[in-house]
Amino acid sequence: MTSVLRNRADPLPGAVDTRARYRRILRFAAWHLAVTWWFELFLPRIGLDRIAERTRTRRMLGFARRFRVLAVDLGGLMIKVGQFLSSRLDVLPPEITAELEGLQDEVPPVPFHAIRALAEAELGAPLNQVFASVEETPIAAASFGQAHRAQLLHTDSADTGLDTVVLKVQRPGIEAIIDVDLAALRKVGGWLSHMRLVSDRADMPALVEEFAQISLAEIDYLHEAANSERFAADFANDDRVTVPGVVWERSTRRVLTLEDVTAIKITDSEALREAGIDPAKVAPVFASVMFDQMFTNGFFHADPHPGNIFVTPIPGSSAERPWKLTFIDFGMMGDVPPSTRSGLRKLLIAAASRDGKGLVTAISDVGVLVPSADTAELEQAMTHLFARFGGMGFAELREVDPREFIDFAVEFGDLVRSLPFQLPENFLLIIRAMSLTSGVCSSLDGRFNLWDSIEPYAAQLLRDERGNIVQDMAQQALEAAGRALRLPNRLDGLVTQIEDGSLSMANPRLERQVARLDRTAQRSASALIFGALLIAGSVVRADDTVLGSVLMIVSVVPLLHGLWVGRRGL
Repeated sequence: MTSVLRNRADPLPGAVDTRARYRRILRFAAWHLAVTWWFELFLPRIGLDRIAERTRTRRMLGFARRFRVLAVDLGGLMIKVGQFLSSRLDVLPPEITAELEGLQDEVPPVPFHAIRALAEAELGAPLNQVFASVEETPIAAASFGQAHRAQLLHTDSADTGLDTVVLKVQRPGIEAIIDVDLAALRKVGGWLSHMRLVSDRADMPALVEEFAQISLAEIDYLHEAANSERFAADFANDDRVTVPGVVWERSTRRVLTLEDVTAIKITDSEALREAGIDPAKVAPVFASVMFDQMFTNGFFHADPHPGNIFVTPIPGSSAERPWKLTFIDFGMMGDVPPSTRSGLRKLLIAAASRDGKGLVTAISDVGVLVPSADTAELEQAMTHLFARFGGMGFAELREVDPREFIDFAVEFGDLVRSLPFQLPENFLLIIRAMSLTSGVCSSLDGRFNLWDSIEPYAAQLLRDERGNIVQDMAQQALEAAGRALRLPNRLDGLVTQIEDGSLSMANPRLERQVARLDRTAQRSASALIFGALLIAGSVVRADDTVLGSVLMIVSVVPLLHGLWVGRRGL
């Protein structure tokens, strides 16, 4: 940690400030871990568990509120930590996740002179030689960077076909802050890994590394630019989606120049109506595009909050949908491997068909539940969930008695947290993306029913799956035919080996099992002989002290033999 602070060239706060930041994070964590240990581990051991239960909700809320203050005060990675924790329903109680759910990424902007200095150092020239103009007032400021509108030089504009661009610049010193914060988080993760209260529910060091990987990728703007072009290629033939072009000649790891695609914010219903666009028609298109990303392409925008999606009108278009969805900010992306994607498809199909048992099976298949988990109660809970709330739109859900929601949430939440599961890699991003998608759709249309978008999509997936099954069966038939053609030659070879007496058979697994049974039999016989000699000696000793003592001493031999056989089998 000391070397990180000493060797990092930090253009903003000095090493003393970063050390103070590191200590402040550790002090906060140490204090709350000590409080948790006292109430959740020590008091129950001495019979005072009722005190812990009675104060738990208040303590959790207090922790969440104090962490929120810490995050807003420190900014940088701590805000991301709060957003990250708010999604970990598998790890944290609802009192914490609910309080942190609204933690915003907006922070005060960096003075323009600091942004100018970093941009010029990265681009290797004064800004007035690289751009025709740059607006000093940012159009957006976040914890990792901020964006300014700019005009390209005439020569660059002619080469790229672009005029107005957005200059995205990393906050000076953010890399040093992230290094310090990650060092502190890794230390805290190590502490938590030694607390069974936490380690039984989550692999905290792995969780920290998952978060570190996401955060470090987000501050590499060349990585973001590559993500943007990959996303654009996925939707190259899709008239629903557009993506800003990248000006590679004016981009580096800490500076990114993009086409200015600013349009109507997706949740600005009033502006949409003024442009002649019905917000209720935008919601299902947005949901379908997000489904395509996650379940078909396997590469999805993991931060689709309203500030990252525009609705762009197409002037003069006579199409039924004279607008497009424009995605920006590709720093946080999810990449779903084919195996996980197949499991997610099954999950979506089960959800669309209100199949509680099938949904739990799909959850297990994608690795969320460990194989040994008892899923009977979860299947019942999911069946109950579908029977009562499945298919309801957001407006209908608002008409349900809140007490019914509370009762079900308490019961279902306790059940989920009691199950042995851990979100696989990238599932955090999937949950975040789906949650934001649902929120955006409900804000566009109060009566939006997510099931109306899921069902036709799941039906298409089911047709695709059936097509895949037919292909799989055909492939298996070809393989079986090939094996049948090779079978006569293989049988002829086998008969020859039998006649020659050269056939040998080996089954390592069977051999190990036989050896284990043999050792078990030997241990049982030794234990039987030991018990018989010991009992006989104790009985005979009453009448014949010498013989009884000899028998009891001799009984040690089979005892040692049984112990030796058992040890050899380990």
